Amino acid sequence: MGFVEELRWRGLLQDITPGTEELLNKESVSGYIGFDPTADSLTIGNFAPVSLLMRFQKFGHKPVVLMGGATGMIGDPSGKKEERKLLTPDDVQHNVDRQKKQIEKFLDFAPGKNTATMVNNADWFGKINFIDFLRDAGKYLTVNYLLSKGFVKERLEEGELSFTEFNYILMQAYDFLHLYEHHNCKLQLGGSDQWGNITAGTELIRKKLRGEAFAVTVPLVTKADGTKFGKSEKGNIWLDPAKTSPFRFYQFWMGLADEDAQKYLKVFSMEDRNSIEQIIAEGSARPELRIPQRKLAEELTTRVHSADKLNSAKEKTEIIYGTASSIEGFKKLSPTEIEDAFDLDAIHKVSKDAFTGEVNPVNLLGEQSTIFPSKGEARKSIQGNGVSINKEKMNLERKISSADLLYGKYLLVQKGKKNYYLIIAE
Repeated sequence: MGFVEELRWRGLLQDITPGTEELLNKESVSGYIGFDPTADSLTIGNFAPVSLLMRFQKFGHKPVVLMGGATGMIGDPSGKKEERKLLTPDDVQHNVDRQKKQIEKFLDFAPGKNTATMVNNADWFGKINFIDFLRDAGKYLTVNYLLSKGFVKERLEEGELSFTEFNYILMQAYDFLHLYEHHNCKLQLGGSDQWGNITAGTELIRKKLRGEAFAVTVPLVTKADGTKFGKSEKGNIWLDPAKTSPFRFYQFWMGLADEDAQKYLKVFSMEDRNSIEQIIAEGSARPELRIPQRKLAEELTTRVHSADKLNSAKEKTEIIYGTASSIEGFKKLSPTEIEDAFDLDAIHKVSKDAFTGEVNPVNLLGEQSTIFPSKGEARKSIQGNGVSINKEKMNLERKISSADLLYGKYLLVQKGKKNYYLIIAE
């Protein structure tokens, strides 16, 4: 199986230029993906193209990572309804440095026949004057051609497109030209929203150098309901552990819907086809075991963080959500770890004054915290033995007091078998 065929069965082939598959099956090819340094960490959305380069290298090709130190000063307008806020040169350089360290973990940069390469387009754009750029790039791509590109048409129909943004497509095309000339880079890969930018590069190479370059795009990663992938209630899922803890990273994958988990296995897992199809089949037969989710969570937490961080995340998961866990285990977690374990919609804040005396659990759960929609629902669930607080089954006689607050502020609430909440007294 070749690289393109691999993408095809994984559902990762959107557009491809003629002759690309034949080229990749015939020889080892240098291909690149550009990364726009708009933040000081990659997200799991960015991790999809990183995984694509990993797979590209696995098939014997040479991945080239292009850091957009120059294009990041403008920001890619593709898929954006309004112009990005411009970053300072220092901010862009900081983001480039941080993202480079992250990407270096995932590709093989050791000398070899298909070693990875990392470049920064600030290194060549910093040496080009405006007149040379217009002669070398602008001369070969007409305004009519640029206006035909999807994102340009969309932005003009919806509002405005600045001249700065309009030039982004020329800069990306010139990147491809430079890499073609200086790194023998014949292929650019990217998301489906990049097709217009990428083919502008193949067109520039064809017109200026009479050369042939190639393009492959993959579908943008979305959830089954069509909404954006890579966010939780608390925002983006980052690769930087300071922004998204390994525990929350692990929980993101464990919390996926079944359909999404099966889809993302094909996007992110480095397992072969037989293994993935077996995991999906087992998951479909026993959905309560969440086999695809567990596989993704374990593989990706280990790859992005470490095996030790995976073990720690699994231990914390058992402490909070495990059926045999106790409040003593919960007390081992720090306040940061406790709050990090719950999405925003599972956190309920209650005035600390409410715990001055004894608190009726029905009032706490059905009125002060709204974990239940009403006091009647809370009472019914408690009577049915369906509520635990701090891992202790509740009854109507048991009262809550400030002595029950872990760290003087937290109560762990379990409703039924799978629904967990955190009450914060403040």
